[in-house]
Amino acid sequence: MPVLIRSAGRVLGPLVFALPALLVACTGEQPPAPPPADPGPVAVDAARDELAALAAAAQDRHLVAQYVYSQAGRPDRTIAFTSANDGSWRVDVPGGAWGGAADISMAATTDGLFQCALPSAGRPESASCVRLGERDDAIPRRSDPWVQHPLTDWLDVLTDRRAPLAVAPASPPKGLSGACYSVDSTSASLNAPLEVGIYCYDRDGTPTGVRTGAGTLRLAAPPGPAPATVQLAGPVVVDRDPLDTAAPPTPDPSDSPSAGTS
Repeated sequence: MPVLIRSAGRVLGPLVFALPALLVACTGEQPPAPPPADPGPVAVDAARDELAALAAAAQDRHLVAQYVYSQAGRPDRTIAFTSANDGSWRVDVPGGAWGGAADISMAATTDGLFQCALPSAGRPESASCVRLGERDDAIPRRSDPWVQHPLTDWLDVLTDRRAPLAVAPASPPKGLSGACYSVDSTSASLNAPLEVGIYCYDRDGTPTGVRTGAGTLRLAAPPGPAPATVQLAGPVVVDRDPLDTAAPPTPDPSDSPSAGTS
């Protein structure tokens, strides 16, 4: 009996010592789990490329379209936008000046950049236009109705990969359609190249909607064919200033010629 126990010990001894080594060897053969992939930057770059491509298509998209312009505290307005085949454009903005009391039209042609005052309840005179500068000049802030930017010069920013923007896919806001992207500024400057918000486009580059802090534009109906060029709403005059977007000051009764007379 003692012989059997010693024999079993001689047999089991090596196995007992070899088993941990075999377990270590087996464990060591399994490769470590790879770290989880981070698709964030790839998705962001893809969104930036997609938006840039759609904005470039919008620059080449010549059309006549109507947009509903919504702002908090104001009734919706219908904006008429024309992008002509020669690159000129025109945007008619009801209530675009004098705090909503006057209708205006903004236009850029080969002759320059113009603001035209249209006949309206607050300004019953016939239409006339003033030249603001060269066609690529900035509109003076006090006369800028804003609404034309998403359809015109902000397209240049969206196609510029050097612009300080962060772009991500977004769900269409209520009332908007198409492929939508959230656009934010990565610049600390107070003068951002465009307003942050959500920009939406159809596959052919038609801007279908924009929502920013200033308001929301929504394509109202399928666009129509573009004209060869745009026409100004009236003759160009030099004896008046452009209309301001802010309401004009209330006249002081004391300034009336009949004030103080009987």
